[in-house]
Amino acid sequence: MTFLRKLALTTALVAGLSAPVAAEDIKFGLLQDFTAVYTFVTGQYNQGQQDYLALANAEGILGEGNSVTAIVRDTGNQPQRGIEAYNRAKEEGAVLFDFLSTPVSAAILDQAQADKNVVITPAHGRGDASDGTVFPYVFPMMPTYWAQAANLIEHMKNNGGLQGKKIAIVHIDSPFGREPGPILQALSEQEGFEFQAFPYASPGNEQSAAWSEVRRYRPDYVLIWGAGGGQAVSVKTAIQNGIRPEQIHSVIWLAETDAANVGPAMKGVKRFEATAAGTDHAIIQRIQEKVIDAGKGSGDQANVGTSYYNLGVATMAVAVEAARLGLEGGQPLTGDTLKAGFEKIAGYDAEGLMPAVTYTAEDHQGGGAGRVSEWDGEKWVPVSDWHAAYPDLIRQVIEKSAAEYKAGH
Repeated sequence: MTFLRKLALTTALVAGLSAPVAAEDIKFGLLQDFTAVYTFVTGQYNQGQQDYLALANAEGILGEGNSVTAIVRDTGNQPQRGIEAYNRAKEEGAVLFDFLSTPVSAAILDQAQADKNVVITPAHGRGDASDGTVFPYVFPMMPTYWAQAANLIEHMKNNGGLQGKKIAIVHIDSPFGREPGPILQALSEQEGFEFQAFPYASPGNEQSAAWSEVRRYRPDYVLIWGAGGGQAVSVKTAIQNGIRPEQIHSVIWLAETDAANVGPAMKGVKRFEATAAGTDHAIIQRIQEKVIDAGKGSGDQANVGTSYYNLGVATMAVAVEAARLGLEGGQPLTGDTLKAGFEKIAGYDAEGLMPAVTYTAEDHQGGGAGRVSEWDGEKWVPVSDWHAAYPDLIRQVIEKSAAEYKAGH
């Protein structure tokens, strides 16, 4: 081989090694219910998601000229429409999906896992999907309803005690409403309290019969476990039946709109939260500056900083961080590399918007930390620190349920 030919080959090799990796337009499928059951949350939640993705693109968070695009479609909470939307977005190259609908995510879960596409299920879907050994491509991302119930019970323990106390759980009569049952049973035996469940029919517009029974039960604490307009009905009807606001503790689905609906009587009601509310957070302030003020927002500016808006922001902050880590090394982003990116996340808190999360191949919940906040008449104020409550018990329930799922497949 001549010297000139060797030189040409060497030059070509070096050029190939130093050639820039082609920029990717990463696609996330936000295929959600905008018209049926989840309308109380989806608008603000999806707006937060889209606005964060706009911020990520504006700041070049994914590097190397990479960008992320949201594919947004309505499923109407209908599994068949969700399957059709999933298949269409998959063909368009989406590698991550968020359905914000338990029926739709349940219908697609097995197919998405077979396709090796990542599905995130924050505040919905199967709690046992937190077990990454059984659900390798599903990431609940945030505390399951089991973890939320445990956190609220622990708050009661730390603020009045549990021994000999009575807890009423007033819930929508659905699998979601009944989900805290096993945790309450286990904790009642461990902590020495008794509890009784009081279901009401969906959608929760009429709850008077359930609350009449609660009044006769005379509980020390009350858990309300519903969603949408039924939550404000729960608070109002509880107070009408002699329950003090300070006794009421809610699942994550209680927000500013509910407080406005209830009015001044809402002051003192507590809820679980997985992300902070308000605009006094670095990421929210940068969204305001670089997205909203720049005329690139995806919805009503008044929603910025609300509980559900910030929840949506947090989901995409975590997802983009997973994508960034998945792209390290120059490989294209696929379901497998995105999954690996999630499982590299350690101690990420979206600059204080949420508790620090760490995902592993075994734990796709991220640790299960959250906190309790209280409505002070104007806003939600934290009354506990970010932490995971009864984590060993929660993990036992997750693994037991996941094992049962696996045995049935």
